[in-house]
Amino acid sequence: MSEAGIGRRHMLTLAAAPALAMPFISSAQAQGSESTFDRINRTKTIRVAGLPGELPFFNKDLVSGKWSGACVEMMNDVAKSLGGMTVEYVDSTYGNSVLQVQAGQIDLAFALNATPQRALAIDFTRAVFNHGFGICAKPDFAAKTWADVNKPTVKIAVDLGSSQETAARRFAPKAEITAFRTRDEVVLALASGRVQCAVFAALVGLTAMKKNPAIGTFTMLTTPVVSLPSNIGVRKETDRRWRDFLDVWIDFNRGTGQIREWLIGGLSPVGLVAEDVPAEVTF
Repeated sequence: MSEAGIGRRHMLTLAAAPALAMPFISSAQAQGSESTFDRINRTKTIRVAGLPGELPFFNKDLVSGKWSGACVEMMNDVAKSLGGMTVEYVDSTYGNSVLQVQAGQIDLAFALNATPQRALAIDFTRAVFNHGFGICAKPDFAAKTWADVNKPTVKIAVDLGSSQETAARRFAPKAEITAFRTRDEVVLALASGRVQCAVFAALVGLTAMKKNPAIGTFTMLTTPVVSLPSNIGVRKETDRRWRDFLDVWIDFNRGTGQIREWLIGGLSPVGLVAEDVPAEVTF
């Protein structure tokens, strides 16, 4: 295989396997000597990983190209807090957004699970919110605990590089787990019967169920109740001003309850309200 072919294969492996340690790319390598905070202030533009079809966090209108969702509302507030910056969305996936942050192609990525392996490649802010996990499944597949799905006979779908994949591989390692590139592929696998269930973070699972009733219902899994933090990923660099600003922004908006409002608002396009959110989900 040529050197170019090996390089392409290596990058695809990193994107597809978030549990692998990623090589550290320094600030100087990624963006010359300019820090993220200085670049944002110079260009008046914040580049963000956009995840099409990932409600309640992101949604992209295929006709107009307009973005919406809870994380879009959050970004609008971040931009406003910095004096009215322009927000530029770059189409991405959970796995690819880590690589894009690391390479300095984007300035932040929302809705990332801060794993130790990812922390070798990029930095993370404080938790934006905590997310409980469960499954979407049809009525003929009854499961209430992780033990119920942690069996070799159980086929589970997850979306590649997501916190759903992290939770499934940690708490259901005996199951046959298939990671799909997009949420739509996960839903299709579930609707067509190729898998018995799909592991979803609560807000994601509720949204998927509401949009696609054919996949069944969403059930929180217990014993244990699994809750992982959802963070913002930023580039590793000596200048901490960008990460420090985002940490303060998160603390302020969690403290005032605004994060909760944005997330609940992200559920509204599919007809969900605050009362539909399980008590195990904390904002």
